[in-house]
Amino acid sequence: MKLGIDIGGTKTAAVAIGADGELSDQVKMPTGFGADEVLATAFRTVERMSEIAGVEASEFVSIGIGIPGAVDASTGRVAHAVNLGLKGLDLGPRLEDRLGVSVRVENDVKAAALGAHHLLGVADGVRADSMAYVNFGTGLAAGIVQHGELLRGAYGVAGEIGHIPVDPAGIVCGCGQRGCLETFASGLAIARTWPTEHPLPARDLFDRAAAGEPHAVEVRERFLTGVATAVRLLVLTVDVDIVVIGGGLSALGDELLEGTRRILESWAAESAFLASIDLAQRVKVIPVGFPAAAVGAALVGEL
Repeated sequence: MKLGIDIGGTKTAAVAIGADGELSDQVKMPTGFGADEVLATAFRTVERMSEIAGVEASEFVSIGIGIPGAVDASTGRVAHAVNLGLKGLDLGPRLEDRLGVSVRVENDVKAAALGAHHLLGVADGVRADSMAYVNFGTGLAAGIVQHGELLRGAYGVAGEIGHIPVDPAGIVCGCGQRGCLETFASGLAIARTWPTEHPLPARDLFDRAAAGEPHAVEVRERFLTGVATAVRLLVLTVDVDIVVIGGGLSALGDELLEGTRRILESWAAESAFLASIDLAQRVKVIPVGFPAAAVGAALVGEL
């Protein structure tokens, strides 16, 4: 049995995968802040999953962890994860020492890409050879799976498409560059362009746009154009079979999918080249509550 743990900025989720591929019930709990608390959260999660699975922690074949931030997958070290208060944490080795089980650590978006490929990348009984998972949350990043394996790149930044400049005259991004894609298509972008007291700014924006408010329509279309740009960029660079939209903003569901496809189709109507590669039909939105990151973490554990 393989165990996957997705350590997020506010909550941690876990799932176990049996030898037959069946998924256990998910466990969710709050994530602590700082190195000691994050380690304690991981240990509590393993203990709870052991109780559910009816096995000792040492009996898990492998344990995989997905975590935000800069991760060295070869050593299990988290160089930094700002939202968790981590800097230079040897997460994998410290868990291994205590649990006596092999522990692999991976960036959470890359882990989610593996999980999405495993759970969603099948059409008509045939698994997609390649997939990009695009995480639209506070920021924007993608994980890419080719031939069943994660594409990491020479410095581990493959898929960091949020920091590709698309507008030389745009605003300065948090990374220091100007006009990055993340400044158009992310939770931060919506918060900046659609200031509101509503607890769910993206939901408020789409509802107001659907009601016909001109400014809301303008902001929504700018955001959707950014999402469509991310899809086009991924297909034109790595020619993946499927682009899966995930992250917090994927909760917009069909409105996000239909809007993105509408823009992709409008581009195809003006370009025979884009029409020939069928961008609109390559994109889908991950179902709400789908445990891609935790499942991917379990798969990372056996790599």
